[in-house]
Amino acid sequence: MRLVFAGTPEVAVPALDALIASERHEVAAVVTRPDAPAGRGRRLVASPVAQRAEEAGIEVLKPARPRDEDFLARLREIAPDCCPVVAYGALLPKAALDIPPRGWVNLHFSLLPAWRGAAPVQHAIMAGDEVTGAATFLIEEGLDSGPVYGVVTEEIRPTDTSGDLLTRLAFAGAGLLVATMDGIEDGTLRAVPQSEEGVSLAPKITVEDARVDWSAPALRVDRVVRGCSPAPGAWTVFRGERLKLRQVALAPDRTDLAPGELAVGKNTVHAGTGSHAVELLWVQPQGKKPMAAADWARGVRIAAGERLGE
Repeated sequence: MRLVFAGTPEVAVPALDALIASERHEVAAVVTRPDAPAGRGRRLVASPVAQRAEEAGIEVLKPARPRDEDFLARLREIAPDCCPVVAYGALLPKAALDIPPRGWVNLHFSLLPAWRGAAPVQHAIMAGDEVTGAATFLIEEGLDSGPVYGVVTEEIRPTDTSGDLLTRLAFAGAGLLVATMDGIEDGTLRAVPQSEEGVSLAPKITVEDARVDWSAPALRVDRVVRGCSPAPGAWTVFRGERLKLRQVALAPDRTDLAPGELAVGKNTVHAGTGSHAVELLWVQPQGKKPMAAADWARGVRIAAGERLGE
């Protein structure tokens, strides 16, 4: 099929690469979000998908809004059979959805109908799910509600961050997306409506969502830290300043600390929770780079009874 691929961040690049490498399909163009400010200089930088497409000599479309008539006119000229999508980052209007005869097919990083929305991997980890996956589905005007073509499953490991899990799903999902294009092209694949049961929503994680509640059980604290890594980063307050928590570990043998209370050993830093303690492994003080928690603790000279979150 003749394809126009829509995607923006790094997690979409494996799928683009897999489609480019496919012998059965032609990626005629790529749609991505406009260049955005990045780095300390805040200079405009093309998205990872745009950069990869340009390297491959593929036309790149960067509409400010997918409803822009110039964009829709160019899409009609390209005349794609189907438009695969991975984390594009903008809602597609009906005028765009109607252009490819075989529709727009999204690769979504959950087992639909679970975790519809912008942050399915983060929510799966924070909820304590043991298994997740990726699904391809036909986009309709509802939120991730279209009929599903196929799925792959992936175990959530006890130490997975959202970054770890998303990387694995990006590569597993790339294969699923190519297989979905193949099945649509040869007529062997039919989309199946999603179940009306088991629907859960995964809105974008806010900064407030990433704040650690030290009165919660240690398992919850660990899941929030892992689910919010690398972005937006779990955080707490120490001496009136924000402290990001990059990595913690469960410490079930340590039950003597009040919620948020810190205990510093020779090379360890523990914090109390609503159940047992967690060990702080990597932290990031405000305005500084990530560092080992033990180095941070030596530098700030934590006093007995000091707490996080106050």
